[in-house]
Amino acid sequence: MATALRIAVLAGGNSAEAEVSRSSAGGIAAALRTWSHEVAVIELDRELVSALRAFAPDVVLPMLHGPPGEDGTVQGLLAMLQLPFVGSGVQGCAAAMDKYLAKALFRGEGLNVADDELIAPGMSAESAADHVAGRLGDRVVIKPRRQGSALGVTLLPDGGDLVAPLREALEFGGGALVERYEVGREATVAVLDEHGRQAIALPVIEITVAHGEWYDYDNRYTPGKSEHIVPAEFPQTRLDEMADMALRAHRCLGLRDLSRADFVVGDNELYLLEVNALPGMTATSLYPDACRAAGIDFPELAERLVLSALRRGPERTER
Repeated sequence: MATALRIAVLAGGNSAEAEVSRSSAGGIAAALRTWSHEVAVIELDRELVSALRAFAPDVVLPMLHGPPGEDGTVQGLLAMLQLPFVGSGVQGCAAAMDKYLAKALFRGEGLNVADDELIAPGMSAESAADHVAGRLGDRVVIKPRRQGSALGVTLLPDGGDLVAPLREALEFGGGALVERYEVGREATVAVLDEHGRQAIALPVIEITVAHGEWYDYDNRYTPGKSEHIVPAEFPQTRLDEMADMALRAHRCLGLRDLSRADFVVGDNELYLLEVNALPGMTATSLYPDACRAAGIDFPELAERLVLSALRRGPERTER
């Protein structure tokens, strides 16, 4: 590093994932300070613009999860302010956050995804349940259309009542996505895509939790409740396939700097679930683990992301 930078790390806001965001922001701010950067953690609130103008950062790192920080809204604001920022632009963030739109793009790219049904925001949970049962049956996964950290997600591997979980997902707003439940092991692939360099897929991680559980909000963020197996113990052909799919998904969404693709690995099929454009950076997060497995420690990762944004500069035309 040639000179110390002024870096604004954005955190919090009013999303359901605000506390996760603050945890991620605190960790990455501490990592950046090890390089002698001047770092300010700025809350996502009504005073954001005045706080940014007062601090006058060289680079902004939005460590935000869920709308409006992860769906392109904040990215549009930073573009208007002509501030270089880490991560994808408006289009990429909006596409990745919208699970239905993302899957449409994945299908267009020829990537394998589970069958699904979109539930409109105005549909009642009872009508949606009848619709889903007729199209997919009741062995499904129910998700809010635009949310992260597994909030509002219900897995029904053995079937069951659809109305209550649909009502819960629809309460987040924006509709719901219901997918056919696919049996398999959970895995994830992080992508590092620094400006001016070739994007790379980092080592595949398999995620395991206690028998009968899944990688829900509690298992994601409670230390000791999940295990990250890296390198993952899959055949090399399957590892290569996941790496290829993660890179193709990253490109087809128009992402940059970083992303993380989640998969279900069945005995005979590989399903791409979704791609996170702003992966978490907490003590239990997957993206830093993947980087460490590739020989990149957390302070180096933070520095490389900031320098990528600095090289790219402020937004000129949306990509």
